[in-house]
Amino acid sequence: MVVTQVIHHIDEALAHEVRSYLAAAPVGAGACGEHDPRWLGVLRESLGHLTMAVIARESGPTGGIVGYLPLALVKSRLFGRFLVSLPYLNRAGIVAADPEVREALFEAATGLADKFAVQYLELRHQGCKVEHGSISHNREDKVQMTLGLPGGADQLWDGYSAKVRNQVRKGDKAGLSIRFGGAELLDGFYGVFSRNMRDLGTPVYPRRLFRSILETFGEGAELAVVNHQGRAVAGALLIHSAINGEVEARVPSASSLRDAKHTNANMWMYHQLLVRAVSGGAGVFDFGRSSPDSGTYRFKKQWGAVPSQATWQYYLRQGDVAAVRPDNPKYQRRIATWQRLPVWVTRLVGPRIVRGIP
Repeated sequence: MVVTQVIHHIDEALAHEVRSYLAAAPVGAGACGEHDPRWLGVLRESLGHLTMAVIARESGPTGGIVGYLPLALVKSRLFGRFLVSLPYLNRAGIVAADPEVREALFEAATGLADKFAVQYLELRHQGCKVEHGSISHNREDKVQMTLGLPGGADQLWDGYSAKVRNQVRKGDKAGLSIRFGGAELLDGFYGVFSRNMRDLGTPVYPRRLFRSILETFGEGAELAVVNHQGRAVAGALLIHSAINGEVEARVPSASSLRDAKHTNANMWMYHQLLVRAVSGGAGVFDFGRSSPDSGTYRFKKQWGAVPSQATWQYYLRQGDVAAVRPDNPKYQRRIATWQRLPVWVTRLVGPRIVRGIP
């Protein structure tokens, strides 16, 4: 028999127990680096979300963890209320090897969705799916792009196509340089990131989100900033984590400036990120989600990344699951207006908007 409990503040002892469970979870259980309970603190402190975790245990006084689901309540007057696993991250849904445990976690989550009167519960799974009559939508229009890494930088380079190697060499010829580090690179990174988000018509995350990630994850998180002629032209957040005995590197946020496209800064930076991942002992590089055959999909595929199905599942209580998606036609005029705003305005207003978007 399995019992579930909802924890709003995970202390260090429980966090250690959860991380031990995640590290040893079978591949099919759906565990990944985004399930690290430290993310709950980051989202609570930097975005103001109410965060919680549903933990499933074997019944009995010494019952061990057999399932885990992190959640965040995302709410705003502009968009409404949503329960998400997890905002900002793409794959922090249910972790459980047993279908009955998955169902118990799902039912606990739907109970929370009812309690908080949200529009919907959104579960962003990593290789794990729930079969339940209360699920109203299965979103499977995107894939997760991952690349298995070789043991050294030379093998990595040899695995590139001639076209990719040529584009990286163009970055070398342009005189690009890169620095890896922590908070001392935040100005350069955020300057590029916020400008690129404005150009895309997307509200930017607050600077304090990235500072919180760096402070919380320590050596497991670092910034990379690419410079051209003394100016930051590209930047990325690189995170390292160990799951199932394998180190994984992933880039939850990366940007490059459009007016530096002639330097091939983005291609050159990703080569440096891959080399960094290999040198850090990573066996997998996670490029994130993309829609099949989109521009970002083709960008990731050229490095050798392989797609796998990303499944987001919904328990809909009211409204429409597509209502707040950026590709909703009703937002196109607002996006065009946002692209014309000064960057300093988007830095001021954007964080207040984006915290309410699931």
